[in-house]
Parts: sequence; C-alpha cells; structure tokens
Amino acid sequence: MKVGLVDDRQIDLDKMHAIVQTIPNIEIIFATTSADKAYEHIKKEDIDVLIADIEMPNLSGYELADIIHTHALNITVIFVTGTSGYAVHAFELNVHDYIMKPYPKERLVKSVERLLEKTKSAEITGRLYIKQKNDIHILQKKDIIFIERSGRSTTIYTKAEAITTYLTLNELEGELRERDFIRSHRSFIINIHYVKNFSLYAKNSYVVSFDGIEQKAMITKEKVNFLQEYYF
Repeated sequence: MKVGLVDDRQIDLDKMHAIVQTIPNIEIIFATTSADKAYEHIKKEDIDVLIADIEMPNLSGYELADIIHTHALNITVIFVTGTSGYAVHAFELNVHDYIMKPYPKERLVKSVERLLEKTKSAEITGRLYIKQKNDIHILQKKDIIFIERSGRSTTIYTKAEAITTYLTLNELEGELRERDFIRSHRSFIINIHYVKNFSLYAKNSYVVSFDGIEQKAMITKEKVNFLQEYYF
C-alpha cells in the first residue's frame, strides 16, 4: 500500500513517518510539510492513502480531502489533527479515520492495519435467497445497498432493483453477518461500502445518502459515532 504524509509541523511529520514506516506492506511515497506540495505529488504519483493534518497554511488537509472526494480519486484519507471541529464533515468525504493529537503509536498503527484488512476483505461474498410469492430471488450480498422496514414489509435496495419481502430486519440481519452491514436504525440495515454522506436530520439522527441510488436511509448519532471509531 502506497502512502503519502503531510503535516506542516516537522516534529509531527517525523513522528508520523517513524510510525508508518514500521508497518509491514507499506511504502511511503512522499512526506512533506506543505499541503500544496502534497497536492502536486497526488497529481503526479499514485498513492492509496493520504495521512494528513487538517489545519495548515494555504491549502488545508480538509481541502485536500475535498479535492480527492470531488474528483473521485481512489485515495483513502486518514486525518491526524489537533482539532475536533471537522469530525462530522469528515464523514461527508468518506474519510477512513480521524485521529486526535497527541496520539500513541498504536492508535495510528491500528488504523492503517484496519485499512489494510478492510482492503483485503472488501469483497463481500455469498448470496441471499428471498422468497416472494411464487418466485425466489437470489441476490449477491455485495450488491445490497440498504434494507428498509416499513409496516409489515421489508424492501431490499440494490442498484438494479428493489425487492419487497415479509422477512424482518432481525431475520435478514442474521443472514448478513459480514461486518460491512450494520443495523443503522431500528428500521434500516446499511452496507457501508455504498455510503456517500451523512446529513444531520435531527438532534440524534442523520440521513444517509448512497452511491448509485436516490433512495435514502436513516442512521442514529450513536451509530455514526460507532462507525467513526471502528470503521472509518
């Protein structure tokens, strides 16, 4: 996995570099104190991960992440920062992790290792069999974007179609044991690989938007915090 590092404080950059270079299967492509130089590297060189501070002169780490997100670059971002003010917005940019300074070595190592493992196991395997009157639908689990319970029926959304079943969310949750599916709300199960952003809906809940479809789901604030700590 190819990594780029940027932090405007040399001492923090040196710490980051010293930690990351000890992780197996990691190659550091660049390490710089300038976000502008990091941007030039990103345009010229292929990297898989950018580990960045947020508040930096001229171009900020958040703006770098926004460029990556806007241009759909296949680069995962990990923020290592001294400010907590961007945490919610980081989810809108699909940031993998948000690490607060000062941090122990193990915190950053765990985050990168989790990303390595996530990359290896990103492909969800298996099928889901759904009986519907006289038909049996066979769905690839990896194609399921989210599931919604409404009244006595449940709708399973994929990019290609929406299938209605009388199976409960508890029953479907038992079939979807992969860590990529989470019960985001009492009425929803979501596949985190399709999540595009979270938009604040009420004090304790967010609306979830997905890549590929216009339909939306709900997620509780508690689950957003859970995702931030263990997934992103």
